[in-house]
Amino acid sequence: MSRFQGANALKRKRPGSASDALTDHDQAVLDVIRSKQDMGIYQRDIKREIHIKNGINLPDPAITKCLKSLVTKNLIKEVKNIQSRGKKHFISVDFEPSNEITGGAFYNEGSLDTEMIAQLRRLCWNHINGLQIATLEAVTEYINRTKVPKVQLSKQETAELIGALILDNEVMEVKSSGTGEFASIPVGKVCYKCISKRAHGAEPKVGAFASIPCGVCPRISYCTPDGIISPKTCVYYNKWLDF
Repeated sequence: MSRFQGANALKRKRPGSASDALTDHDQAVLDVIRSKQDMGIYQRDIKREIHIKNGINLPDPAITKCLKSLVTKNLIKEVKNIQSRGKKHFISVDFEPSNEITGGAFYNEGSLDTEMIAQLRRLCWNHINGLQIATLEAVTEYINRTKVPKVQLSKQETAELIGALILDNEVMEVKSSGTGEFASIPVGKVCYKCISKRAHGAEPKVGAFASIPCGVCPRISYCTPDGIISPKTCVYYNKWLDF
């Protein structure tokens, strides 16, 4: 028989350090949240998970009380989920939330950081222009050395920035021939060169695609008409339409 005998089961205190003075219900909630690792879990889903794992139906007020207790004890934390801003999402302090939750380097406190993205685009263009020919790895390494992004950019995130520049006809994708200006780059490797000409360090020309929020959105590849990320639910796109 489970040690849980229902929502009104005796709440025994547990000795220990990190989980000192936890009740059985506190521990059940904590175990569920920890099991989700860096993905965390919505508050509304905790009840179902506890029922599956322990066979009890914990009332919503009891779950809320447990969450407050665990946050106070610094065992869990609430994080902002970019896909569902209005829902409470919790993760164990043992983990950092995944990029799927936070949005990655392009988001700040759950919101798309358009100013930083514009700055990163300028850095990409300037570095490619300075090198004349640049690989994805070279641009990524350079941007991370600048410390402009609060977290290290992955190659995929840098590729998204360069992709926006390509759509605005500021940068073009080419393949190395291994000769001439490509002498230091392996044959066939994808690299980038600038199309537009401007003074090094000047503001990038704003292309047609960049004039709308989609032009700087690093998640545009995930945007679909009926998806979690879509023009219908995008507050930035709706604000642009109302402008």
